[in-house]
Formats: sequence, C-alpha cells, structure tokens
Amino acid sequence: MTGTTGARSPYLMRAGLVRNVRSAEHLTTFVVSGVATIGGKGLHIAHVLPGGLLMLVSISLLLAYVGPVVRPAAALIGGVGFGLFIDEVGKFVTSDNNYFYQPTAAIVYVVFVLIVLGSRFLTTRRPIDEREQLANVVDHAVEGVAGGLSRRRLAKASEQLRQVSLDVDGRRETRELLAACPADEVELAAPVDAAWQALQRGFDRLATHPLAPRVAVAVLVIQAIGAPAIAAGLRFDDGLAADLPVLGVAAGSLLSASFTLRGGLQLRKGNRVRAIRLFELAVLVSLLVTQVFQFAGTQFAAVSGMLLDLALLGLLSAERDRLRRKETEAKKAKTWGLPPDPNRPPFPEDPSDPV
Repeated sequence: MTGTTGARSPYLMRAGLVRNVRSAEHLTTFVVSGVATIGGKGLHIAHVLPGGLLMLVSISLLLAYVGPVVRPAAALIGGVGFGLFIDEVGKFVTSDNNYFYQPTAAIVYVVFVLIVLGSRFLTTRRPIDEREQLANVVDHAVEGVAGGLSRRRLAKASEQLRQVSLDVDGRRETRELLAACPADEVELAAPVDAAWQALQRGFDRLATHPLAPRVAVAVLVIQAIGAPAIAAGLRFDDGLAADLPVLGVAAGSLLSASFTLRGGLQLRKGNRVRAIRLFELAVLVSLLVTQVFQFAGTQFAAVSGMLLDLALLGLLSAERDRLRRKETEAKKAKTWGLPPDPNRPPFPEDPSDPV
C-alpha cells in the first residue's frame, strides 16, 4: 500500500478521513472565538438565530470552496456563531427558564473543554502519517493549480513536503505539481493566520527563556493555593450545594499541586521532558476539574483562570515540541557515521524541490 514500509493503511485513511495538520489551530480558533462571544450579565438579546446563521455561513464556506485558504475564516465565523448559540443554554437547561441559571457557566465551559479534548485526541492519538502529510501538501496544490501560489504559500507547502520521505508513493508527482503551479503574489488577507504565527513565535521565544520553567512552576503553585482560597468564599445556596464547588476546586488544586511538585523534582534532576509532561498534566487537571467547579461557583468570573491555564498549556506544548525536534535531530546525527542503506533513497533531500 505504501512505498515506505508496505504496511496497510489505517482504516480511517482508507475510508478517506485524512487529518488536517492544522486542525488543532482551526479548532482552537473556533473555541477562542466562541468563548470571546459569550456575554455576561445585563440586558440580553436572544441570539440563537444569529448564531445559527453564522454557523450556516461557516459550513457553507467549507462546502463551497476547496483548499486551505477558507478554513481559518470558517473556523472564526463558526466559533462566533457557536458562542452565540451556546450562550443561550441557561434558557434551555434550567429549572425556572432563567438565562442566569447558576450552573450555566459550568455547562458552557464543559462543552468547550470537550471540544478541546476531542481535538487533542484526534491530533495526538497517533503521529501524523507521512501520507497524511503528503495529502496536506496536495491540498496546497489544489489552491495553486487554480489561482497560483505566492512565494510564502509555496515555501510553506514545500516545507511540509520535506517531511515526507522520498520513497512515499505520490511524493514525486506532488513535487512536480507544486512546481507547475503558476506564481501569483495576490492572496487574501489572513489575519487569523498572522495571529497564529505571531502567537507561535511568542510561545517559542518564551519557552526557550532561561526563567520559563521557574515562572511556569510559580504560576502553577500560585494557582494551586489561590483557587481553593477563592472557592472558599463561594456561597450561592444552602447545604451541600454551597460546599460542592469548594470541595471540587480543592480536590483539583491538590491533584494539580502533586503533579507540579513531581514535575519540579524531575526538572531539578535534569529530566526536562518528563517535567514538561507532568506540568502539562497539572494544567490539564486544572482545566478539567478545578476550573469546572470554579465556573460552577463564580460563573464567568472564572474566565481569567481558564485563559491562564490555556496560556500555560501553549507554552508547555511549545517546549515539548522543541524538545521533540531536538531529539529527532540528534537521532539523525547519530546515523551519519553508519554505512548507507541500499534500500533507501539518497540523503539529503531531493534538491529539485520547488524552493
């Protein structure tokens, strides 16, 4: 089935379900725009219908156009529409038809958390296959054969192509297709792409700063101590309902603190990879447990804690990816002194790639 290993294609790829290498970016855009759209207290105008119309526009864009250009805009529009829609959950999941039904914020938060978890499952349950990577390059070519490719988009497609082994079926034809795309420097403005690139550069710079590990540990410790203190003042009902958010926040904070402590010990031992993984677990526990009960007690006032957790997760993910690239480069360096494998194409990369 493939030119690399001869292994049979996974079922989903054989069924035509090929993952987009930028799916995490698009789904994050969807979630962030959705969260930013949700309103607070005060005069409220029902907006289920506008939300549905925006989601319809987003779906229509994805169905009407091919290629990668339209997806960031569709993710943004769809996220705004979904945010307007889910903001009305208090009117439909309630005991008294009250928009400000107390658990509303927690319900909305859990919905978005499930979307994020679903995204992480799809993108991390197995590494991106080289054939999936090649399919994403072909996706760029779809845009290029019709309207041409700018130097920036051609360079991006070629960078992805270099991650595909020379012996993968269809790679040579894809390279030739990219080379045949006419040059065209006219392209749509892409503010979402520009924002993502700036954010990734910022996380990369922060992740390599010497103080980054200490700052991350300090923030996690402050959260573990501060969240129960905030929750201790919550009283929105009598009896058990008054104590449940406090107990939930305390339990989540204690579990996050244990992962943070273990991560700090691993960091002192020099095991940076293991430490980053433990810190990620601490942040995920905060997002999945602590913040859920925080939202249940403080409503949308807990958004700041959620945003801080997401920023920490982005920083830790950037450092994890950097360490993974460093490990991959080290493994490649160890093979330079080995005799050449007669069954593999020559190294380095094919010099005729179109960049």
